[in-house]
Amino acid sequence: MLREEVNRSRGDDGTSTSTATTTQLVLEIERLIENGLFVSDDIVVALVSQAIKHPDCSSHGFILDGFPRTVEQAKLLDQVLLDGHKRIDAVINLVVADEILVKRITGRLIHTASGRSYNIFFNPPKVKEGYDDETGEILTKRSDDTKEKLIIRLNEFHNKTRPILDHYRDVVVHIDADGPMDVVSKACCDAVMILMDDEDNKRLD
Repeated sequence: MLREEVNRSRGDDGTSTSTATTTQLVLEIERLIENGLFVSDDIVVALVSQAIKHPDCSSHGFILDGFPRTVEQAKLLDQVLLDGHKRIDAVINLVVADEILVKRITGRLIHTASGRSYNIFFNPPKVKEGYDDETGEILTKRSDDTKEKLIIRLNEFHNKTRPILDHYRDVVVHIDADGPMDVVSKACCDAVMILMDDEDNKRLD
């Protein structure tokens, strides 16, 4: 929704850019993961770098979701952007208390075929517990949607990812994400649109 609203291309993990170089990087990452090896920041940044060189990204800008994850990755990304005379315009920080995240993740149920998502705490199935409202098929739970694994991920976030907010402190926008999805989505879109307008005004001055 955010991408559609601001008419920007989404970088994500870069796999949407079908170039020979990107394909080689993806294969290398798959090889490392299959062998239980660490994927270096250099390789991850190289993959993202290829994605943001796509014509759509060059002309319209891009949105990165979940990257960078560490300050080291952020610094490498900054250098890539600087080399291309670009920079990060905004960082959206979705603010949610850890205890709410635990319920959102551990309570999540998925209808595999359609991707429909439910939550036993906030959005349970209306027809029959544990079954999809539309098809009546049984819902599944992701193997990593456990409190134990989430705590590990949250600790990783607080220790390694949260410091990015200080690194980009001049362009961080904090959004209260403890609310309905449509309200949070609108707040994100509004924040980005305001920042884009500010940037346009600066260019005109």
